[in-house]
Amino acid sequence: MKKSRHAQSTLPNTLGELELCVMAEIWQAPGIEARTVADRISRHHPSTLSTIQSTLERLVRKGMLEREKQGQAFSYTALVSRAELLGLLMKDVIGLLHDGSPNTILSSFVNVASNIDESALDHLEHLIQRKRAQLEQRRSDALDAQESGELADHGEYDDGR
Repeated sequence: MKKSRHAQSTLPNTLGELELCVMAEIWQAPGIEARTVADRISRHHPSTLSTIQSTLERLVRKGMLEREKQGQAFSYTALVSRAELLGLLMKDVIGLLHDGSPNTILSSFVNVASNIDESALDHLEHLIQRKRAQLEQRRSDALDAQESGELADHGEYDDGR
C-alpha cells in the first residue's frame, strides 16, 4: 500500500505551540498541577483551564507526561526531557529530509553550531570527544567481559571459591 504524500511529510513527535508551552512549564516545575500551569501560561498564551487540562491529557497519551493524583487534582511530571524531545524531533526531521548521506546531516549540525557562536562549535567538538571516550570505554568493557567469559569457559578463571 502506497503512503499518501501527507503521511510521508508528517513528523510523529511534533507538538503544537500550546503543548510546547505546557512542557516548558512542567520542565521548569516538575509535579505541577493543571491550574498552576494554566495560571503561568495565561500570562503569554490566553487559555482556559479546560484547554490546559485537555492539553495535559493529550501529552499523557503521547507518552510525554505522567500524572499522579494529589488530593483533588493531578500533578504532572515530564517523562521526556527537553533534550530527549529535541532529539526525537531532530530524528523525525532527519528521517523526512535525509538524502542517504551522513555528510548532509553532519554538515547541517556544524552549520547550525557555527551560526550560534564560536563557543557552540567548541562545545560540539567537546561532545564529540566525550562520545568517542564513552564508545571506547564500552568497547573495552565488552572485550573484558568476553575475555572473562572465555577464561571461565576453559576453567582458567579463579573466582576465589
